[in-house]
Amino acid sequence: MRLRLEFTTEPFDLDEVPRHAVVARDVMRTADLDAVDVGPFGNTAEGSTDQVVAAVSDLLRRTLDAGATRISLQVNVIGEAGQ
Repeated sequence: MRLRLEFTTEPFDLDEVPRHAVVARDVMRTADLDAVDVGPFGNTAEGSTDQVVAAVSDLLRRTLDAGATRISLQVNVIGEAGQ
């Protein structure tokens, strides 16, 4: 299965990028994913089921450790493997 992950971390800070947001960006950019788009108000990534589940696990652990108080995520099936 091919999945799309959308997520945000909070709390937001309009003056300075919070540490948990920097950690989230680093987790996604170094994860074994096919496509990653990291932005100030939303982030997306795509990959296989195993890739996305592994990235979510790492994302949750590391952003909570970095001070996130809320992590919102949504995972959608967007196709079959290899598409």
